Amino acid sequence: MLNSTLCYLERGDEYLMLHRIKKKNDLNHDKWIGVGGKLEEGESPEDCILRETQEETGLTLTEYRYRGLVTFVSDQAPTEYMHLFTATGWTGAPRVCDEGELAWIKKADLLSLTLWEGDRIFLALLDQDTPFFSLKLRYEGEKLAQAVLNGRGIVQTDGQ
Repeated sequence: MLNSTLCYLERGDEYLMLHRIKKKNDLNHDKWIGVGGKLEEGESPEDCILRETQEETGLTLTEYRYRGLVTFVSDQAPTEYMHLFTATGWTGAPRVCDEGELAWIKKADLLSLTLWEGDRIFLALLDQDTPFFSLKLRYEGEKLAQAVLNGRGIVQTDGQ
């Protein structure tokens, strides 16, 4: 079982997005996501998001909020718990990311990007300022088969 973090840096009506195009054999290849990564031994989710944001963007978070827990279940990868954050404050200057291209994208334009189907669900929850939530996303390959929000099914596309 994996633990990871994901953070959307928020600047007015934009999020800082990472277009994952630089790494070989990247599960997220060509997708647009926030910044983040896997927790290291002894790290809390907060420790991890601070480290990963610094590594990927050169920015040091000063104001951030833990928004939810997303459980990914897949027929192609181990189960993953992703700790989801947003940030509204940081210091430093952005730098080139070795995992992809960073870009400020208007929130209204996010759905036109190449996103994971489940990301569209939690981006909407962030946009609605939903209180802390638990979202379970079950994938079959790259297809979202089921989404469960706070224990209640919201999307079932496999006939269950």
